[in-house]
Amino acid sequence: MQQVKTLVQDIKGINRRNLLQQFFNLLLILCTAVSVWKCFCVASGSESPIVVVLSGSMEPMFYRGDILFLWMEDEPLEVGEIVVFKIKDKQIPIVHRILEIDIDDNTGEQIFLTKGDNNQVHDRGLYNVAEEQIWLRREDVMGRVKVFLPYVGILTILLADYPILKVGLIVIMGLMVIVGKE
Repeated sequence: MQQVKTLVQDIKGINRRNLLQQFFNLLLILCTAVSVWKCFCVASGSESPIVVVLSGSMEPMFYRGDILFLWMEDEPLEVGEIVVFKIKDKQIPIVHRILEIDIDDNTGEQIFLTKGDNNQVHDRGLYNVAEEQIWLRREDVMGRVKVFLPYVGILTILLADYPILKVGLIVIMGLMVIVGKE
């Protein structure tokens, strides 16, 4: 209880100038983070150069919580490559291996079929069934997996699974900014 009283006194004792300075420091940190993210996007050629594995469909290659770094160059995709793709009208990207490649007779472009290493069947059931999509196209691919860090993204999964943790983390960070003396 004494700690709460001390915290309240610290908050009351902050003058507006220091509070404004802390606010601008936080804003500067956020702007820097967004700038770094955008630089990663430009350098990698991917709209989302870093993703977290959310399911076990690629085990034993990748596990839930692994962070993947993506790169998207213009070279043709190959069978066996691991790609991250997004299906139209669905928000969550999927990490799977290219199982088969073909050429579209109408456009001459590369089309392909994917499958998770830990899944029994290919991904046609995941594709956009409403539009009778049975192949993925290059524009569906967000990037090729180039590097991964095991389990580093587990915090992202915990924050998604337990929203109260997200609220608590935001409150703690906000209090640290307000109470911070430097």
